[in-house]
Amino acid sequence: MIKSDIRIARSFLNDEVYIKSRSKADLGLEQLKSKTGPGSEWLGWRDILAKPNDAELEEISQLATKIRQDADIFIVCGIGGSYLGAKAVIDALTPHFRANGPEILYAGHHMGGKYLEELIAYLKAPNSDGSKKSIYINVISKSGSTLETALSFRAIREVMEEMYAEDVIKRIICTTSKEGGILNPQIEAKKYKKFIIPDDVGGRFSVLTPVGLLPIAVAGIDIKTLFYGAVSAYNRFEDDAEEILEYAALRNALHEEGYTIDVFACFEPELKSLGGWIQQLLGESEGKEGKGIFPAVAAYSTDLHSLGQFIQQGQRSVIETFIIVEKPFSKLKVSEIDGNDDKLNYLAGKSFHEINNSARLGTTEAHHEGDVPILNISIDTLNEENIGELIYFFELLTGVFVYSLGVNPFNQPGVEDYKKAMYRLLGKEG
Repeated sequence: MIKSDIRIARSFLNDEVYIKSRSKADLGLEQLKSKTGPGSEWLGWRDILAKPNDAELEEISQLATKIRQDADIFIVCGIGGSYLGAKAVIDALTPHFRANGPEILYAGHHMGGKYLEELIAYLKAPNSDGSKKSIYINVISKSGSTLETALSFRAIREVMEEMYAEDVIKRIICTTSKEGGILNPQIEAKKYKKFIIPDDVGGRFSVLTPVGLLPIAVAGIDIKTLFYGAVSAYNRFEDDAEEILEYAALRNALHEEGYTIDVFACFEPELKSLGGWIQQLLGESEGKEGKGIFPAVAAYSTDLHSLGQFIQQGQRSVIETFIIVEKPFSKLKVSEIDGNDDKLNYLAGKSFHEINNSARLGTTEAHHEGDVPILNISIDTLNEENIGELIYFFELLTGVFVYSLGVNPFNQPGVEDYKKAMYRLLGKEG
């Protein structure tokens, strides 16, 4: 279960400023629930939790089981919300050094030629026993025309067609819009397997649709428990959204006070990709009309040795949001050695979780003394249910907070600007 603690950050605000922002958060939640705010046609990410599609969950789970049994490599081909949510969950809930199931690789999330060239060479190279690799690809794009994804899909599809001939049909899965776009004619012509992205769900809110669920299931994660964790959070916050309202109000008030950066920091390396998903979720939603707090991501304690100095003593424009896992999920402890030549016997018998937690508490103390507002968002343990809850927590927080700024949370007009300039420079017709 998620718990939030805003006490440290709240101490930086007087009551008048906070109360004013709280009224804006209350209005934001009302706009969201009544579907009266701008962009309300994009609230399908709430509707899918209100009315779960168990048949779709089962279909995805069954296909993922077949892929896991046959695949050496599963490629997630997409950019932004088409891969960040899946990667966040996979990195959080699977071993760092995965021994079972297919290798999960990513493509279509940039246009680096070196990466794609090396990926293709890796796909073509035989297994250690000389056999051909068994490769599946899930191309994810609502329009099908996103250049990064389309280019990678073209290159990888050509390789797979050479490797598997007619058998390639079962190895290509497309997740796209119900109708229209670039992928649908290919799907009809080639008879690829297709999953539909709901028309009313934008990319950064799509992790609990087939966009995220198929890759997550292929990684061996229980998507039904994940999904119903989010359903549990949905039901809870429909009854009582006080934690969301407090958090949104606090963030709004700090925004009004001139804070411009929110560092989402975790002390568990498993959660760094979750920070990347949160970064897109908030960044594309709030960064408009000259408003918003820039969402940054830090992995502590690693980044305390690079960013820590700035956060501690740099310009006072930074908020910190700590994502915390309370219970240990590793039993590793420090041993005692004869001679104590590394001077670490004072830690003998302590778990790495306990040491890491002390680092977090020490960081909290130091950064608070350095005048950094700190929020804590915690789950008791790292599992599917809690990650599902955390996904909906941040989705709802995003909608409420961005509405409180007076901005449409669900469009991204600025993203189109670079595309227009890029296509003009590349000579695209029209």
